Amino acid sequence: MFIAAKFLAFLTQPLAWVAVLILASMSCSRRWPQLATRLGGFALALLLALGWEPLPDALLRQLESQYPALPNTSSLDAYAGVVVLGGALEASYVWTIPGQSALNDAAERMTEVLPLLRRQPQLRVLFTGGEGELFANTLTEAERARQFFTSQGIDPGKMLYESTSRTTYENALFSKSVPGVDNTRPWLLLTSAWHMPRSMATFKNLGWNVTAYPVDFRTGNSTPLSQYSMDHGVTKWRIALHELIGLLAYRLSGRS
Repeated sequence: MFIAAKFLAFLTQPLAWVAVLILASMSCSRRWPQLATRLGGFALALLLALGWEPLPDALLRQLESQYPALPNTSSLDAYAGVVVLGGALEASYVWTIPGQSALNDAAERMTEVLPLLRRQPQLRVLFTGGEGELFANTLTEAERARQFFTSQGIDPGKMLYESTSRTTYENALFSKSVPGVDNTRPWLLLTSAWHMPRSMATFKNLGWNVTAYPVDFRTGNSTPLSQYSMDHGVTKWRIALHELIGLLAYRLSGRS
């Protein structure tokens, strides 16, 4: 499943499609020059189109709207704690500066835990994440998370860590076995808003009593039609396609 997930991640990178079209154009340039020109034109058109952000934003907005953010005034007294999914930390080889954390563009998965605990100090935090790289490095994501939360002054007694999972399915499965965790009690599930539909489906399918606590919203209420960035556009397309295809794959496999 882990290898399949990595292969899926490659297929959902739009720039890989551009590269395939360019390679196809180059391979047939001698025998079929007209076809090669058309394929090259398609590659260029696709590359330019990927930067127009309203299209991927529409897909992401559909995912993000399924679980709205909980109001800060919501009563959370009945919850045992909050399950925090990994994915917000840079790879372990980046963690080379003593005393400093390295977060990526999903950093809210980590940083939003801090104000949540200030409002609801009775909650425990279960961070779940092992080594998501194909070739494992030195520090698991849980170990990196421990460094981050310790540096932020979080009471270690509030923290639980699961350090072997590599996918969302394994997050839900392996976290059930962490000592002190009762997945039948109500828990908050904290992850990126666009990742929440797949996460909620997976956790509930494995018997968790979870309520969505989405963070890291990417789209807002609407996107200006003039919004254009190849960098941001490609990233948003990759995220949206990965989540939508991931949802389909999980449902076909019976895992969500």
